Amino acid sequence: MPIRSLKYLLPLSFYATAWMAFTHEGWWAWVPMIYAWMLIPLTELLLKPSTENLSAAEKDLARNNPMYDWMLYLIVPIQYGALVFFLFTLSTQVVDTFTFIGRICSMGMLCGTFGINVGHELGHRKNRFERFLANALLATSLYMHFYIEHNKGHHKNVATPEDPSSARRNEIIYLFWFRTIVYSYLSAWNIAQEDCRKALKPVWGLSNEMLHAHLIQGALIALVFFVFGTTAGFGWLAAALIGILLLETVNYIEHYGLTRKKTGSGQYERAMPIHSWNSNHPLGRMMLFELSRHSDHHYLASKKYQLLEHHDEAPQLPTGYPGSMLLSLIPPLWFQIMNKRIDQLQ
Repeated sequence: MPIRSLKYLLPLSFYATAWMAFTHEGWWAWVPMIYAWMLIPLTELLLKPSTENLSAAEKDLARNNPMYDWMLYLIVPIQYGALVFFLFTLSTQVVDTFTFIGRICSMGMLCGTFGINVGHELGHRKNRFERFLANALLATSLYMHFYIEHNKGHHKNVATPEDPSSARRNEIIYLFWFRTIVYSYLSAWNIAQEDCRKALKPVWGLSNEMLHAHLIQGALIALVFFVFGTTAGFGWLAAALIGILLLETVNYIEHYGLTRKKTGSGQYERAMPIHSWNSNHPLGRMMLFELSRHSDHHYLASKKYQLLEHHDEAPQLPTGYPGSMLLSLIPPLWFQIMNKRIDQLQ
């Protein structure tokens, strides 16, 4: 087994910090947040981005090494184990408000980093088993419709006005959250209904993927409230919302202000590396399973995470994903830095 693949075990350190949060009180409950939003961004400021790509021989080894896939599969039982443990602690322990909120934020980190991010990676696979695992992970964040809209909507409409997940220039992130969450949800319904029509099946029948998602998530919510109680149930809903906001913040920084032009036929040009913001900072790449090499992902969505490459023409974020996400929360500073980069591209 090539040592290169072992670096993708590093994200499991999030679960170690979450265990500390779920078993301790006070500041210990905030260890995952400190780790994600202080330690990692500060470390990335010291590490140089790497534009190195795999050689042809290395690509063949990585493509045929099952360890890269098994590390993603491993996330599913660990994620559900963490969720059950989180719910158990909220239902059986009486803690102060500071600890309570810290644990919810910590679970929210897991919902975003693993529930949605790893679900996103597996959702692009053609294997039915892997797509099942993708939806299982998305269910922990109650965001199963992401699979529908992202694959059939976002990748088609990215960097155009038709895409609710592409942030426009000078769009404040807090307004973007509302727009993308609402319109992505509506888009998923439209896509699911259109799929039913194309298959000549009832729009409101069991063939509708959105109905599947709502039935599964509804049953899961009912089960959690029944087994673990109201406090734990609402704690999970809050954690899921945090995971969703983390995803949408990532969406915000990935395509902010970038647009595809229309061709003479009225269609948009193909999505190219220049239509996604990229980050080659090594720590963020490992922690997010190469999500930050987003330009190559949109250029060829079927490419597995370990094979994603740097493109010289891809626009670069000022720092890694965690640091850029924090920066986006301060709109004036974000606009000042990113608008200059957009102007330079043009």
